[in-house]
Amino acid sequence: QATSKSTGVTLNKSAGQITMNNASLGATTNVTFTLTNSTLSTKDVLILNVSGAATSGAYNCWVSSMSAGSATVTLRNITAATSLSEAVVINFAIIHGAP
Repeated sequence: QATSKSTGVTLNKSAGQITMNNASLGATTNVTFTLTNSTLSTKDVLILNVSGAATSGAYNCWVSSMSAGSATVTLRNITAATSLSEAVVINFAIIHGAP
């Protein structure tokens, strides 16, 4: 992400890493971005986790919605009182469903 944590990302592969922008994310705050991926279908499962590159235990991430070709990803700073400015790395893998 070149400009902000909400900037969309395009990665057309079944697994990889998303390096987010290092913009500040306030305590107990969410940010959402679109992952565009031509390998995604509505029958797939998208698995996400925060890699070891970020403050341990400070973030949750999940898929907010998914459609053929894209998913909405949300990252939350779960700390109670700390704004964080990190280039969070999200690992992702797609489990492809039945054709």
